[in-house]
Amino acid sequence: MRFWDKSLQLFKCLCNNATQSIRHLAPQTGLSKRSVHRLKRAMERRGRHPESWLWETEEGRRWFMRLVVATLYTFGLKRGVGVDTLRAFFARLRLDTQGGCSPCALRQVMQALEATAVKTAETWEQDATAAGEVREIIGGVDETFLARMMLVFQDLPTGYVVLEDIAADRTFATWKALVDARLKTLGTEVLYLVSDRAKALIQLAEHGLECLSMPDFFHGMHDLVKSYSLSIGQHLRRAQQELTQAQEALARRQGLPHAEQAAPAAKALMEARQAEVTRWEETHMTYRGSLETLSLTLHPFRITDSAPQTSAQVERHLQAAVEAIEALAQRQQLPARPAALTKVRKQVPALAALVDFWWQGVQQD
Repeated sequence: MRFWDKSLQLFKCLCNNATQSIRHLAPQTGLSKRSVHRLKRAMERRGRHPESWLWETEEGRRWFMRLVVATLYTFGLKRGVGVDTLRAFFARLRLDTQGGCSPCALRQVMQALEATAVKTAETWEQDATAAGEVREIIGGVDETFLARMMLVFQDLPTGYVVLEDIAADRTFATWKALVDARLKTLGTEVLYLVSDRAKALIQLAEHGLECLSMPDFFHGMHDLVKSYSLSIGQHLRRAQQELTQAQEALARRQGLPHAEQAAPAAKALMEARQAEVTRWEETHMTYRGSLETLSLTLHPFRITDSAPQTSAQVERHLQAAVEAIEALAQRQQLPARPAALTKVRKQVPALAALVDFWWQGVQQD
């Protein structure tokens, strides 16, 4: 019988009659008097807080286990929170008296959780493959650098990590060998592949998997934001500071000798500063509107009237939005970013191609 099973049995007997002696408890529980004495002392040490009785019950012990496992899985395994921080968290909840919460103990539980999670995923994967439930994959591929380089292949609609493997390089050959092995195991294929347009990843999609290669829309948007967002924000912040200074200067002049003579010039300066603030606020709104237009355009249906769109139509609208951003930058004399704009323009046709691909899937279905 496990420790907590013995403790629970003793707790139930004490609930019926808390004044029973160890000599009476031993035959009721089937344990030796020494075991009963040791368990009762341990129970008294754990029962220092008003809520401690809950953890002695069967329901409380199950909830305690769920709390510990959920915390370690969610924050330790998935978010990378350190075991020292997790130990401090359990101590603040006064749970360190109910179970082993030392960093070493928590690390052992996390290792067991990690192994169990991998094993469970493999079992689910085998069951799904045998039942024919594995669907075609819409993949996202990239590499991430932790202690070593890791290649990651994810099914975007479900978030399922199809492949996560340490590799010495990120060449086409390495990607192809790893992805082919996983697809063979799953018995499926890839509809299209989203990437950051690295040459090896484009080659993996177009030649290795023979599917559509789509740019990651986030990277294009990020290039535009890096190009102009900071500059527009700096101009707006500077204009607001100058307006505040002009307002304070006008307020200081009021009540001073000859204030009426200086007031027109101070008011004119404040109005000029206000006009500058208005100009950059409108620029900022126009810029954000163009970015929003880019985000909402890449869709099989037009957002204004829900009319179906083709890739050619989407491409024209995307190019128009990029040109609007470029024209705005020229009007406001922002720093030129031809490299970023050229990069985004080159990606637009591949982005728009997804729309026709989606309609082909609809017709096939």
